[in-house]
This record gives sequence, structure tokens and C-alpha cells, in this order.
Amino acid sequence: MKVGIVGAGMVGSAAGFALVLRGAASRVVLVDIDPARARAEAEDIAHAVPFGGAVSVMAGGYDDLAGCRVVILSCGVGQKPGETRLELLGRNAEVFRSVVGEVMRVCPDAILLVASNPVDIMGQITARLSGLPAARVIGSGTILDTARFRWLLGRQLGIAPRSVHAYVLGEHGDSEVLAWSAARAGSVSVESFAEQMGAPLTSEVRERIDTGVRRAAYTIIEGKGATWYGIGAGLARIVSAIGADEQAVLTVSTVSDVEGVRDVACSVPRVVGAEGVTAALVPDLSSEERDGLRASAELLKETVESVPL
Repeated sequence: MKVGIVGAGMVGSAAGFALVLRGAASRVVLVDIDPARARAEAEDIAHAVPFGGAVSVMAGGYDDLAGCRVVILSCGVGQKPGETRLELLGRNAEVFRSVVGEVMRVCPDAILLVASNPVDIMGQITARLSGLPAARVIGSGTILDTARFRWLLGRQLGIAPRSVHAYVLGEHGDSEVLAWSAARAGSVSVESFAEQMGAPLTSEVRERIDTGVRRAAYTIIEGKGATWYGIGAGLARIVSAIGADEQAVLTVSTVSDVEGVRDVACSVPRVVGAEGVTAALVPDLSSEERDGLRASAELLKETVESVPL
């Protein structure tokens, strides 16, 4: 499977690197406004091929994206220290106006995978600009927040994160909702599992985990300027689900109706395969969590409607 990456910065290059290590693509093409940067990143990633899958990695222009089944959009400006993802909106929307048109000119049949922040809104803007069905414009959404939630719960419970089934819903940002009510470890609730392991989920523990999920990006940005490894791996995971037609359940963002809010891009567990997103699921939530998800969707809807296209 041929995969394009527009934006060869830290997120785009991390995604390319993760694709190589996972063997999730047969060809990867990096495109960037700075051709020298794209060439350098492509060559650096290519040197990892002997340690990963059999992947061809190259830099190119938009025309080289022809035949891509998936195009990752990781272009745009980065998040500044102290800047919320929503504050990035105005600066990144302008970039996408030119990029999406070029991508659609070359590979109109591709699935577009949006990684640029604020990712939910940029995903909805991409859907509008491209004219593609909602199923074929996927934002990375809360896939990384969900991974952080599972990692922190696994550490607390003393088990592998892959044995934790828990989701973060709504916006990839400050209004996101940690779905504690639906969280499971193995086949039981995390509360029951924690009690059995002698590590109860007290209010203090829950608050620490909640803060760890919500503030992770800000902490990393303060320390090194941006986040890229986690989201790079998350993007490669989504590409793998598409390439293998897995019908995997992932918390990604597409335009749909969420908790009574119509036509809004935010994350709930969605089924992802070769055709993109084929179904959306809503876990059993408490009334408080459901209200939080609705408020998150309303915030995103209000914001995206204020963007002139």
C-alpha cells in the first residue's frame, strides 16, 4: 500500500518511521514545503528499512502522491507553549486551503488522515474542502489520549496497557471526556480489577490519571517543544487498520452526529477498515460523562462554524 505524508516535520517523520517499523506500507512518499527537509527525513527513515518492513521511502512533490491509498496530512504550524489546540485553528486553516486542493487533484480516491491540530476541527475543514464522504476523512482524534489513558491505568494496575480497554471521547483537547464508566481491565471493570489487585482507584488516583491524560501534551511541549512519537505511532496504527481492512475499533474523529449534536467531528470508538470509518459506537456512559461528551461536541461545532472557507 502506498501512503503519502504531507508535512515532513516531527509528526510526519515520526509517522513515516512508525510505518516502516510496523511494515504498514509498501511505499511512503514525504512531501513538504521545504524539499530539502523532506529529502533528509526520507533518507533518514529509509536507513531504518533494514530493521523494519520492506518499504520504499522517498521524498517528492504532490504529483508523486498519485496512487496513494492513504494521505496523512501533518502539515501546518506547530503548537506554541501555552497555546491551546483551538487557538491553532486560524493559522492552520489557511495552510489546508491550499494543501487539500493539491492532494485531491492527484489522488481523489485516497483516504485522508488528518493529524494537524486542532485535529477535530481541521478534520471537519478537510472534509468540507475535499468534498469527500465523512468515512474517508479521518482525524487522529483521541487515539493518543486513549493510549495515554490506557498506559496510566496499566501502570496503576500493574498490567500491560494492551490489557486495558478504556477510551477518551470528544475533543482532542481540553474538553475531552475520560470514559471511566466503560473502562475495563480484561473482562471486568477497572474498579473491580483494582480492588482485586489491592490498588483501589481512589478519587486521588483518578484525579492523577485524569490530569496525566489531559496535561500530557502541555507537559511535553514545555519540555521539548512538541509531541511526535506517540502520535506518529497512532497514525501508523490507523494506517495499518485501513491497509489490512481490520475493522478495528479506534477512537478517531470523523463528521457524524454525536449526542444530539449534528454534523460534528469528534471522537467516539469507530470501526476502521479499508473503506475508512464504517460505524460509530458509543460506550455505556454515566450521565455526567454523557453531558461532558455533548458539551465537547457542542464546543467543536460552534468553533468550526465560525471558520470562513
